[in-house]
Amino acid sequence: MLTSVPSVPLLIDGCFVQSKTEHWRDVVNPATQDVLARVPLATPNEVAAAVAAAKAAFPSWRKTPISTRARIFLKYQQLIRENMASLAATLTAEQGKTLADAEGDVFRGLEVVEHAGSIGNLQLGEMANNVASGVDTYTLLQPLGVCAGITPFNFPAMIPLWMFPMAIACGNTFVLKPSEQDPMVTMKLVELAIEAGIPKGVLNVVHGAAEVVDGICDHPDIKAISFVGSSKVGTHVYHRASQNGKRVQCMMGAKNHAIVLPDANKEQTLNAIAGAAFGAAGQRCMALPVVVLVGEARHWIPELVSKAKGLKVSAGIEDGTDVGPLISCAAHDRVIGLIERGIADGATLELDGRNVKVPGYEKGNFVGPTIFSSVKPGMAIYDQEIFGPVLSILEIEDLNGAIEFINANPNGNGTAIFTQSGAAARKFQDDIDIGQVGINVPIPVPVPMFSFTGSRASKLGDLGPYGKQVVLFYTQTKTVTARWFDDQSATQGVNTTISLK
Repeated sequence: MLTSVPSVPLLIDGCFVQSKTEHWRDVVNPATQDVLARVPLATPNEVAAAVAAAKAAFPSWRKTPISTRARIFLKYQQLIRENMASLAATLTAEQGKTLADAEGDVFRGLEVVEHAGSIGNLQLGEMANNVASGVDTYTLLQPLGVCAGITPFNFPAMIPLWMFPMAIACGNTFVLKPSEQDPMVTMKLVELAIEAGIPKGVLNVVHGAAEVVDGICDHPDIKAISFVGSSKVGTHVYHRASQNGKRVQCMMGAKNHAIVLPDANKEQTLNAIAGAAFGAAGQRCMALPVVVLVGEARHWIPELVSKAKGLKVSAGIEDGTDVGPLISCAAHDRVIGLIERGIADGATLELDGRNVKVPGYEKGNFVGPTIFSSVKPGMAIYDQEIFGPVLSILEIEDLNGAIEFINANPNGNGTAIFTQSGAAARKFQDDIDIGQVGINVPIPVPVPMFSFTGSRASKLGDLGPYGKQVVLFYTQTKTVTARWFDDQSATQGVNTTISLK
């Protein structure tokens, strides 16, 4: 007997409404294949209604005092804290990551919400008196209008919270399109945002796939789009939206490397690598899928394999789980296929995670920690972003060679070095051509007062998705040059030069 499942609503003009679409997608628990909900693929009219609501709300919201905007996000962060356990449970059910990692997902988004509460200090302009005789020049950081965000499945709490709080705090209105694979925790966060006091129309949500994404890219009333996801979709979004005159930022695929020098603290380094490579089942754009062992560090492979073997693979709700399931059956099959390609390409399979069996969760999308050594460029497991718990190991003789090797990879999201040498670390941070660098830190995602600075093929657009850069992304800098005359001032006659004397 079939039991009904809830339908995920849209949010349009302050109201949670049921879509009129005829096209729906199931939200599936990746550990059990249970259907948790169904999500609509919104119609073009529904996307248009969401944008229209945002456009109508913008004139009054942009005039709302900055302190009023800030107080909403101060309240919002408290509501998120109070509902942390419930949010994490929902996230784990629909995405698969462990409860602890789910709380981390929410918490890293919460940090951005807290940052949005400081918008009064973040949105300051510049001023100079008497740049010429009686002339002042100052800048205004003014909101753009309707902005939109397109978010991925792997961080359904954190990445939406990267986007709409800062955009709205800056005085814009927003249309959010969450991942259709796991939208439920995002909608809980949206409900809390409305409870915190975000006015109707200021935040809107539509669900969907390619057609909705294209609708957002094409809509003339959307001024800016923030995207996080795959390189294929991100490149499409960037070019389509840019051609339509929009401001666009796209954070995309990655292939992050870590260098391990033989002087590194072995225990700390091996723990860090195992956690960064296999945590969240490798489904992080800042995961660590490639390790470059320098010199004598090549002898650490057996101990790294032992660390990986000790990780527990199970459903995210089970105590002690380290590695949960992949998001979907398709993702599972793709990762298995890439492991098999790695074997066929001649890499050495040090640890095989293909045949993991989890009692009670036989239908889950599980792949265990997998390690390859003797990996080379040209192999599929090196060239492609696997987005699974698969670690590739290469061996290089010295630091210079390792830096040159990493710089040859087109991606530039993050990188790390493990060493106890300050000189080696300084050389690495100076010579490596990657946007985000960790020194004995495997996943160097900065806290929100700093900007997320992925680079090269991992990013399209000049400005990052949070930190100082995102305030510039969500505002237009207007420069004002002003001169005020005293009624009694003598005029100097007509001046036909460019001078402001």
